Amino acid sequence: MTPVDLRLYAIIGLADARGRDLVDLVGRAVAGGATLVQLREKHADTRALVDLARALKRTLAGTGVPLLVNDRVDVALAAQADGVHLGQSDMDPRDARRLLGPDAIIGWTLKTPAHARALAEVPVDYGCIGGVFATTSKDNPDPPIGLSGLAEVAAAGRDAAPGMPLGAIAGIDEANARSVIGAGADGIAVVSALFGTPDPAAAAGRLRRLVDEALAARGA
Repeated sequence: MTPVDLRLYAIIGLADARGRDLVDLVGRAVAGGATLVQLREKHADTRALVDLARALKRTLAGTGVPLLVNDRVDVALAAQADGVHLGQSDMDPRDARRLLGPDAIIGWTLKTPAHARALAEVPVDYGCIGGVFATTSKDNPDPPIGLSGLAEVAAAGRDAAPGMPLGAIAGIDEANARSVIGAGADGIAVVSALFGTPDPAAAAGRLRRLVDEALAARGA
């Protein structure tokens, strides 16, 4: 596994930027404390998506913060991103690993304990559990799993792949970040809590403090 810092996972697409400069927003979030960035854009054409990923890579150069591309292994390869995040219906992680190589970061969405138990069999570097709460940032046909569901999936993941970082996603903000970490997540993946605010750097700073304090309280 490639080490991955999931404490504050910033996810953004063009709609999340709300007409603002997406690359600038990401730079500000990273300056405030984001530890991982994912470009999640389902509607741009491939060439535009590669150009956007390359611009993000330039902005992240020297920060130590990796860039992942949601789903699109081809875009990640073309833009020389650090890896991909895959959903349960996306490319099989084994195929993505063969294409991207041993050093790429590959993340995988986990929605059920069965998904988490499969971590023992797939070449991924982290899991992201969700959706935990209701969210407007992504269409999600499944009901939220809540904190109890998060705890159940996280426990199954730790049994299957000890030491693998496990994040949580959907509806997470400053009001519930502590409880998400307390339920077993190693970090939070956020969209609106960062990019729905007028100051992503300040929001990132507050979220990072909440996460770091909750991890310390958990002894993680």
